[in-house]
Amino acid sequence: MRVQVHDPSVRATAWPEVVERVQAGERLGYQDGLTLYRHHDVAEVGALANLICERKNGDRAFFVRNQHLNPTNICEVDCLFCGFKRDRLDQAGAYRFSLDQIDSMVAKMDPLLTEIHIVSGLDPDLPYEYYLELLRRIKAARPRVHIKAFTAVEIVYYAHKFGKELAEVLCDFQAAGLDALPGGGAEVFADRVRRKLCPDKASASEWLECHRQAHLLGIPTNATILYGHIETDGERVDHFLRLRELEDQCPGFLTFIPLAFQHGNNPLGRLRAAPADADLRNLAAARLLLDNFPHIKAYWVTIGLEAAGQALRFGADEIEGTVVNERIMNMAGSSSGSAVTLEQLLQLIRGAGRRPVERDGLYHIVREADWQKRGQVI
Repeated sequence: MRVQVHDPSVRATAWPEVVERVQAGERLGYQDGLTLYRHHDVAEVGALANLICERKNGDRAFFVRNQHLNPTNICEVDCLFCGFKRDRLDQAGAYRFSLDQIDSMVAKMDPLLTEIHIVSGLDPDLPYEYYLELLRRIKAARPRVHIKAFTAVEIVYYAHKFGKELAEVLCDFQAAGLDALPGGGAEVFADRVRRKLCPDKASASEWLECHRQAHLLGIPTNATILYGHIETDGERVDHFLRLRELEDQCPGFLTFIPLAFQHGNNPLGRLRAAPADADLRNLAAARLLLDNFPHIKAYWVTIGLEAAGQALRFGADEIEGTVVNERIMNMAGSSSGSAVTLEQLLQLIRGAGRRPVERDGLYHIVREADWQKRGQVI
């Protein structure tokens, strides 16, 4: 039975016991997770997470040449943390790209691109065929590019709207060219948080079931948490453990990405910012609790490049990628920009004492050495 995250009688296990269990290769539990958040020295938590990271991936730090594509920001649900959504097409800042416009965007993308990341609003006026044709066109134009598209929230929405089963939607999209699901929309699984922040969105159980169905169909997925708003330490730990349980039961997760809440352009902007060490502590806690996840990603778009570099010593083995045209976090107030150059990524990784490894969408190695040729990055 799952531990109640608000039970005041829960007492955290002593830090030395957590260290001993990690060094012995034992799995951490809920109380251990609380200790990771309550231990006074975040550097010690980071060092412990780094131990596990290096056991799994050595000195490698992954990145990908990727680009984000957000076909529409029209959305019929209201999430208090969102600055991306617009209600109507005639509203300031609203847009909906036609398939021809998307064709033009894809044609202009970097020829060395290996991954396209697609997330949209829940647009009530787009037909089912729009999404299928979008996937078909991208795959036809860029057959070698890995398409990571549509969060579980979107898949659940399409199933409800068009009267289909989750597996049916996933199969249709897979046949049209979808290769993987991103991890967005998980937010925090706790009912208390979802009732306050996103009550009309897909539930935690629906999100988890969608990823379960995807894994059963051979579609790999990512997972996330949105932290730094009203959630508690216990609710974050509970979130990690639910993900770990699903991966135990039905493997298929590629990576976990903690997403820092952005305070701009949304009703929650008045909340006090999270402590300075929150980004690094969340990454470290994720690495230590999600022992069955192969990768932990530091998403520089939400935490900034400097913190992402530090994260490579706090349990993260990936620093995201070139990204290009990220809209969702930037419209919510992120000041980290929407793209970085390959040179910046390589410098950041090397500065953390890691070895840069370019990956594809499934973490196959594209390039691991020979980054310099006649003084130029290649």
